[in-house]
Amino acid sequence: MRIHELLNKQAIDLNASVSSKMEIIDHMTGLMERAGNLYDRQGYKEGVLAREEEGTTGIGEGIAIPHARCAAVKKAGLAAMVLKDGVDYESLDDEPVELVFMIAAPEGGGNVHIDALSRLSTMLMDTEFKETLLKAKTPDDFLQIIDEKDDELDGKKKQKALEIPKDGYRVLAITACPTGIAHTFMAAESLEQKGKELGISIKVETQGADGPKNVLAADEIKTAECIIIAADKKVDLARFDGRPVIITKVADGIHKAQELLERATSGNVPVYHHDGAAAGETDSETENESVGRKIYKNLMNGVSHMLPFVIGGGILIALAFLLDDYSIDPANFGKNTPVAAYLKTIGEMSFGMMLPVLSGYIAMSIADRPGLAVGFVGGLVAKAGCTFANPAGGDVNAGFLGALFAGFAAGYLVLALKKATSKFPQSITSVRPMIIYPVFGILSGAVTTTLINPFVGMINDGLTGLLNSMHGASRVLLGVVVAGMQSVDMGGPVNKTSYVFATSQLAEGNFEIMAAVMAGGMIPPLAVALCTTFFKNRFTKKERESGLVNYLLGLSYITEGVIPFAASDPLRVIPACIIGSAVTGGLSMFFGCTLRAPHGGIFVLPTIGNPLAYAAAILIGAVVGCLVLAVLKKPLKEGENQ
Repeated sequence: MRIHELLNKQAIDLNASVSSKMEIIDHMTGLMERAGNLYDRQGYKEGVLAREEEGTTGIGEGIAIPHARCAAVKKAGLAAMVLKDGVDYESLDDEPVELVFMIAAPEGGGNVHIDALSRLSTMLMDTEFKETLLKAKTPDDFLQIIDEKDDELDGKKKQKALEIPKDGYRVLAITACPTGIAHTFMAAESLEQKGKELGISIKVETQGADGPKNVLAADEIKTAECIIIAADKKVDLARFDGRPVIITKVADGIHKAQELLERATSGNVPVYHHDGAAAGETDSETENESVGRKIYKNLMNGVSHMLPFVIGGGILIALAFLLDDYSIDPANFGKNTPVAAYLKTIGEMSFGMMLPVLSGYIAMSIADRPGLAVGFVGGLVAKAGCTFANPAGGDVNAGFLGALFAGFAAGYLVLALKKATSKFPQSITSVRPMIIYPVFGILSGAVTTTLINPFVGMINDGLTGLLNSMHGASRVLLGVVVAGMQSVDMGGPVNKTSYVFATSQLAEGNFEIMAAVMAGGMIPPLAVALCTTFFKNRFTKKERESGLVNYLLGLSYITEGVIPFAASDPLRVIPACIIGSAVTGGLSMFFGCTLRAPHGGIFVLPTIGNPLAYAAAILIGAVVGCLVLAVLKKPLKEGENQ
């Protein structure tokens, strides 16, 4: 696919005047709309922002490639913008962006956006090409430069097909990044270019978002001098057993290609011996991380996989209550009508997966694939509350904390098994992943979880009893704390800690905490949006325009929408948001509001217990946050608010 097929003059701006990431995205979606690529600009913009929440598309080197595939896109297209002075985009290298390409892809449109991303990433590895684009005087010049580069790439592709060495490649490589997009292909291009310069034949397999491409063949692996794994995600290394392997991060593939290739052909690379894992060794930075950081990453791996089950199941259960008739049988509320019964049953199935999924993926994060089954079973043992006195379970409530412990225990037990069996003869190495890890791992994980269940059950019962015994001021104080935490770091560890605590209490029947937490998370964007509307003299024109988007983000419970404001003025914005969130959380608790669905914002208001009071709590908290921010921020001087 050629870039010119997706990019036209109407979608190019070589003299953009923007000052923030949100303004960049807003301006680029306008270009995309002007080019006739969208049905719904706002819907597409929401898709782009959702992608940014997964991780910044500011790929470094002054380049950003925001993108989205959604129903709001009419046809696949590109937009481009040049920023002469550079703008902060929260890029991976913390450097301002000068060149932005935005990609739109329709649902069901295949992998057009991935193809475009990979081609763009390859092009932009050429610094001279990038600099030439930045100096383009007209959109026609811009397109001509891209066409010439497209021709060059097509020629290289044909030439590359003719250059397969008869004796095989000296070096093989795999590149992969977490999103499987830009850095994956930039590292591949860098290694190939440097290999050509050094006269070292190399083949690179890219493990991108649309699957592996240019896959390494078994006979190529057998004859290669070395294999380079430049990856920031787990790569299956089983096929490289007994071969020299260098494992590093994907950024080294981009910036240290020559060093890697020289090392690969030095003859001093250690031989890799596979132990049945799924390549946990690929994370080269893990050894240098603090214990706290490792625990947090492992926990978040479990939580991120758990949340779809909790959110989907929780909303379905909430809908079942909304659609049911309480008067038919109060004791069976939620399943009195066929539709409600079906929704509640499916919701309970999804919700019931929460604990084993949490435990399983924590264990997998620690010990790779062998830890998954051990963690799943440990989570089920915790969920059932099994004890040695009653193996069938039901006596204790281990719950969320039990599954949490089971996941970490399972992961470290599998690591211990790996170490204990690492000296096994090579002839019986295959026994480890097929028998030892599953059998001994599951048994030891289950025994450990069963042993600890009664103690965790006591903690859970004590915590539940404490929460249930809270009345009046103490319960309001709890709401103040958990809701205020939502505004401390806008989606960071403190925010996530509050959210995880609330979701864990859903399983215990404490629905008020979830209500307070979600309300607290809605306040920062709403408070900022209100302040930019009613106290315009505190903000620049661009900030006022960006503030409007936060109405929708706040109502959708997307706290991260306020990050650009908090980053530019943290000493005023963050305290104001914390105060507003704390007020809302306290009021939500005071009014006795409940929430069974752990997401959805204002759109799940009908499923909330005491919905009118809940809406009032959110409105009051947003107004308080707005007023506090207005007091803290002084009016701008004349000329500064333009």
